[in-house]
Amino acid sequence: MVLRVVIADDERPARAFLTSLLRDFDDVEVAGEATNGAEAIELIEQTRPDMALLDLQMPELDGLEVVRLLNKKHMPIIAFVTAYDEYAVRAFELNAVDYMLKPVSRARLREAINRAIERLERDDVRQEQTSRIEKAVVQIENQAPNKLLERIPVRKRDEIVIVPVARIAAVEADGELLHITTDRNERHTITRALKDLEARLDPQQFIRLSRSALVNLERIETVSPMPGGTYVVTLSNQQKLPVSRQRSKVLREQLLKF
Repeated sequence: MVLRVVIADDERPARAFLTSLLRDFDDVEVAGEATNGAEAIELIEQTRPDMALLDLQMPELDGLEVVRLLNKKHMPIIAFVTAYDEYAVRAFELNAVDYMLKPVSRARLREAINRAIERLERDDVRQEQTSRIEKAVVQIENQAPNKLLERIPVRKRDEIVIVPVARIAAVEADGELLHITTDRNERHTITRALKDLEARLDPQQFIRLSRSALVNLERIETVSPMPGGTYVVTLSNQQKLPVSRQRSKVLREQLLKF
């Protein structure tokens, strides 16, 4: 078979190098190149390649976020390409996720191509691969030094919307979904646990109001006392959210004392 491959890397020399290596293989066709994560998603869903080589570190959307946001029915075989990252490498190895370290050697690339061809013969490969990558993502986020989020990518049908964290007014949990409301009352929905997102946000900027709500302190305009020692906060977008009894104590300490 001829393996159709997409390359995604924000560095032009890196893309050119991989392309030149791939074109030496008679059983490989380069289906396209992407310069960032958003382009990678669009290219993959348009061209439906057999395999994607994704740079792990890309601006706006990195390789892991590309996989998270891809339509699962368009998921190709994934191999990550990265400069050495001990946390990512360890997570990939533990979960049998394919990766290559830069600069990629011809022999290592050939190995990844052969593995992809073998996996394509299995019917359950995409579901299995997605599960492995999701487990690796959790491990990377739990083990790597905590890097605070500056923006959150959100899938909106055929587009990727980049939501700056500074524009977020509130985040509300609804089962496995998180509903994000911005200062302009724009609403976005992502699939993530609230505690996991909270761990990636600046604790000096965001505060819990309850088990299911998180708000940006800079967006709080008024705090209204309620019976029983609780509060209702009104945000700059006029959104009103109740504060639980337990979190009301924290709110008093962080916001209402001077």
